[in-house]
Amino acid sequence: MRKYYQGLQRLSLPVVCLLLLAGCVKDDCKHTYKIYTPVYKTLTQLRSEVKSVAARALVNPGKIYVKDNMVYLNERGEGIHMIDNSNPQNPVNKSFISIPGNIDIAMKENILYADMHCDLAAFDVSNPTAVTVKKYVTKAFPSQASNTLSTNPDSIKVIIDWRSRDTVLSCDSYNWLAGCSSCGIFFSASASSSSSQSSTSSSGVAGSMAAFATVGDYLYGLDWSFMSIVDITSAANPLFVKHQPLGWNAETVYYFKNNLFIGTPVGMAVYNIQNPTNLAPVAWAGHWRSCDPVIADDKYAYVTLYDGAICGTTAKVNQLDVYDIGNIAKPVLVKSYPLTNPHGLSKDGNLLFICDGRGGLKVFDASDIQNIKLIKEISGIDTYDVITLNGIAYVVTKDGLYQYDYSNTSNIHLLSSLKWSKASN
Repeated sequence: MRKYYQGLQRLSLPVVCLLLLAGCVKDDCKHTYKIYTPVYKTLTQLRSEVKSVAARALVNPGKIYVKDNMVYLNERGEGIHMIDNSNPQNPVNKSFISIPGNIDIAMKENILYADMHCDLAAFDVSNPTAVTVKKYVTKAFPSQASNTLSTNPDSIKVIIDWRSRDTVLSCDSYNWLAGCSSCGIFFSASASSSSSQSSTSSSGVAGSMAAFATVGDYLYGLDWSFMSIVDITSAANPLFVKHQPLGWNAETVYYFKNNLFIGTPVGMAVYNIQNPTNLAPVAWAGHWRSCDPVIADDKYAYVTLYDGAICGTTAKVNQLDVYDIGNIAKPVLVKSYPLTNPHGLSKDGNLLFICDGRGGLKVFDASDIQNIKLIKEISGIDTYDVITLNGIAYVVTKDGLYQYDYSNTSNIHLLSSLKWSKASN
């Protein structure tokens, strides 16, 4: 969701975005298109909407974060569900934090960090039913702010929605506008001019789809083609440090042994954080254009590639790529495994869990990287992300949160499910 709005924001600001829907109308050279106009709110307006409320149903679950006996589950674009998981067989939906535009989650101690469009909000969640805001870091993600100079939340606006309407344009007008470099108009494609055509420790654990990572006294948050670095030495008082360019549209970040593994639409990047406020590029491994969350262990990096318009590709690339990172500066592709529509993944020992989208949850024995073997396939769920921790796999699906006991690999079984239709209120 955030990437969708970011893309439109870059193409349209400060005027409008015209997206072509159809080609020329038969026998009369005209173009049918939609005109999109942004809907804005100031940071002050958005902050007034932040509040801790009673538990609400899961409708569109996204990123996941696990800490102690709590599960924090993002409701895409709307906030965070706080789920008491003291008994994994009976998780209790305790409360909800309403956060406009929220996508990502991270934690240190009892402080939860959440993005709110261009803001970073810090919450004290020590009492799940009475969450309090400790601080807002204004424009922690500046690429999403309309006003790049001001630090006044009253004057900083962000796009919270788009309004559209259909209209028709003659071919002459269309051609003129399409060739106008200063008109603030974007057409998604050229139409034919022929009139005969129609047309997610102290920090807890995040999932592999996360765009946030907390490492020691720093929080790293992806912001389009940049990394926002925030000092969280004092957990309740985050301080913005810098906005470091990365050079591409970064999607996910995973921390392992002093390195950040970053998934982008065109490859996996590795940055060293020995100097935590100055990321140093270590390696790059390119691949087909696709979405690609990544995790790593001592020897290998595991990258799932999946297709879709949000990744900017129409290529049907759905697979697991395994890289040898014995020499971290020179990742070597070892082998690729075909999958259905892989998204998040997690690894515990030799067990590799992959959320294969509509293909369900798949558990592999990855002890032999040249011959990864499927040992369990759970179908009937459309999976998005997974965290494995202490024998429990926390799986986010389109309809909620599922937990599986994998302590006995010969008997991996469902412990509980918290679905949108059954969430407590």
